[in-house]
Amino acid sequence: MENLKWPEDFINKVICGDCLEVMKQMPDNCVDLVITDPPYGHNNNNRDMIANWEKIFKKGRDVGVPRPIINDGKEANDLFRACIKEYFRLLKRGGCCCCCCGGGGGPDPQFARWSLWLDEVLQFKQMIIWDKGPMGMGFHYRRSYECVLVAQKIGAKCNWYADNNDIENIIRPGDYGICKIIPTIHQHPTEKPIALAKHFIRLHSKSNDLILDPFMGHGFGAIAAKQLGRRFIGIEIDPNYCEIALKRLAQEEIFNKSG
Repeated sequence: MENLKWPEDFINKVICGDCLEVMKQMPDNCVDLVITDPPYGHNNNNRDMIANWEKIFKKGRDVGVPRPIINDGKEANDLFRACIKEYFRLLKRGGCCCCCCGGGGGPDPQFARWSLWLDEVLQFKQMIIWDKGPMGMGFHYRRSYECVLVAQKIGAKCNWYADNNDIENIIRPGDYGICKIIPTIHQHPTEKPIALAKHFIRLHSKSNDLILDPFMGHGFGAIAAKQLGRRFIGIEIDPNYCEIALKRLAQEEIFNKSG
């Protein structure tokens, strides 16, 4: 990947590339908040069930062929741990990382492992449960929730911009306008609602702060940041998803000008 110049090649840009390579070109203490949805390592939409969920549960037609997610195999854990070190370096004092994570399940529960890894480098603050409402995917105990792990940079309490301290650590169905997405063939296989990212951006950043999303997909953190008047850096390794994110951000620009 070609060398990028700070800040003109980063801020309010969609960058197509390996997030570790991109983040290493960014200066220390430059980011106010990391909000992201990294690959969980479940091989989703490859040998897992996302592409064929309707068929498996007899809900109708098959939605399409598998669309594998890059780095969604065993390498996902090593990638996650390497990224934490970069988050520590890039975050300003008072900055924090809000990271989507899978829910329960064994034999090696991801939310527990990732929380401990975050705490080794940053300071683990809270696990927020996102109750997506029944019924989730899987068998027996169906997956009806995911987590958002929040960790702050060691040395200061994380920035908190809510009007009060009464924010629950459970997001119930419909709270803050957050509704689960059942992805179609035209969406990212693990698409998250923009409202989910906006919830955490509101809590931990202010106007014009710089938001980093190193696993942007179709624009998760970048679009949320733009809608809330923050600057953003969006990184995505898959060129197809970068293209979609760019189009969605362009629509936001058109909307803002017409509004």
